[in-house]
Amino acid sequence: MPSDDPLVARHVLEFPGGYTRTTGPVIGRFLTELRGRRIVGVRTKEGKVLVPPLEYDPATGEPVTPEYVEVGPAGTVTSWAWVPEPLPGHPLDRPFAWATILLDSADTALVHAVAADDPKALSKGSRVWPVWRDRPTGHITDIAHFAPEVTKIVSNVRAEYRLQAGGSLRVFLEGVERGVFLGGRCDQCAKVYVPYRMSCPQCGSLIADTLEVPDTGTITTFAINNLPDPRAPEVPFVSAYILLDGADIPMIALIGDVPAHEVRQGMRVRAVWVPEEERTKSMANIRWFAPTGEPDVELS
Repeated sequence: MPSDDPLVARHVLEFPGGYTRTTGPVIGRFLTELRGRRIVGVRTKEGKVLVPPLEYDPATGEPVTPEYVEVGPAGTVTSWAWVPEPLPGHPLDRPFAWATILLDSADTALVHAVAADDPKALSKGSRVWPVWRDRPTGHITDIAHFAPEVTKIVSNVRAEYRLQAGGSLRVFLEGVERGVFLGGRCDQCAKVYVPYRMSCPQCGSLIADTLEVPDTGTITTFAINNLPDPRAPEVPFVSAYILLDGADIPMIALIGDVPAHEVRQGMRVRAVWVPEEERTKSMANIRWFAPTGEPDVELS
């Protein structure tokens, strides 16, 4: 072929119709099995299974036995190299890895492409499975590529549901809407529970009537929180268990109008309510509890 450089001679080697060669009985069997979406190896006289099969044992030079062994289809990556930018002749048009894969029951590894979303998804010992082409023809490319074993799935989850306040909670929230805390006293053990409930959690007795308790109380224990919360007055903020006056069990609420580091056990606090016209049947009616300025209570 002519060339612009007189010292360069261009040549083309071409086989019209393609270069044809016989596969022989061993490779032919391997390719025929691929057409049936099976992978086979051949056993040597030493008992090893060669995949892809060879006509002679590479270790001894002895002819292999006529015994074919189905292997895989899964295998283990023994080594790999990442290809970030595939070339036109590569099996995949996106980043992939060339890997040596030791198929299950085989003693030698074959080289093939592994499709992975990220190089971090592969490592020595990764399990991979073949992905077959739609129409196998009896060629090594009948295996389009291997893919990592499925170890996780991503599912979109969205649950829409409604919670409806039951009888006792509805009574309590109706009281909160009016700016009062409603509790209930057990006639058997004389315990007062806030929020109101219809049965005593200690003895199981029915609690028929409600009673109002003050919106003042004492901090029994608390926690300082450093993560933002839309309900909190500032960060850091304090959430605390508050024993309302006249009650026997504490309720949890936010503490405000005081620096977090000044909150302490035994501190006396009072509920800070939203304006009456903004109230609904919700605990959001209470912005937080703030110190009353009274002397601390000594907790036993």
